[in-house]
Amino acid sequence: MMRTVLFDLDGTIVNTNELIIKTFIHVIDKHLDKPYTREQIIPYMGMTLEEQLQIFSGKEEVSHLVKEYRTYNNEHHDELVREFPHVLEVIRALHEKGIKLGVVTTKIRHTAMRALELFGLRPYMDVIITVEDVQHPKPHAEPILTAISQLNADPASTLMVGDSAADLLSAHAAGVRSAAVAWSLKGTKELQKYDPDYILNDMTDLYDLVGMGARN
Repeated sequence: MMRTVLFDLDGTIVNTNELIIKTFIHVIDKHLDKPYTREQIIPYMGMTLEEQLQIFSGKEEVSHLVKEYRTYNNEHHDELVREFPHVLEVIRALHEKGIKLGVVTTKIRHTAMRALELFGLRPYMDVIITVEDVQHPKPHAEPILTAISQLNADPASTLMVGDSAADLLSAHAAGVRSAAVAWSLKGTKELQKYDPDYILNDMTDLYDLVGMGARN
């Protein structure tokens, strides 16, 4: 039975998919010669921003692209982000049950906090690990192990929930259980290649994993 649940942020508990895709398309169209479609962008979502922009540009130095990305993303954030069904109610219920909760993300802290606060999720998170808090971001084990350490949690009863290969690989490396979300833009067929312990078809599927049973 899971006593600690860690969540990825983008595409997992907050629907930032259109914001991310539109921001990348804006940056690519403005600064790069080769256009990218949303279908070409999706497979790389979940990596760090720098890694994604290095892949799209073919260049190592991408600080100017990062700046452009964050400017556009910040300007359009509240307009384009959306809620996923049942996320807030499930996280609130898990918190009330005494389950330790946290976010492990490749976002910077400022934008992670903004998304959590926008949908009322921040008060329920006992720990928030961002890309600024670690030397080695997901898919390395460090972000999850850092969260576990700060929560004084047991890896054997910890679950990492995410929508990308980076989340699942990080969970495996950290020795915790993993759950892939069926609402990932990557699709469950792709995520199953990384051997998640569970597939969540709906956020309410978490109730069974923490011993709360099905709820109406």
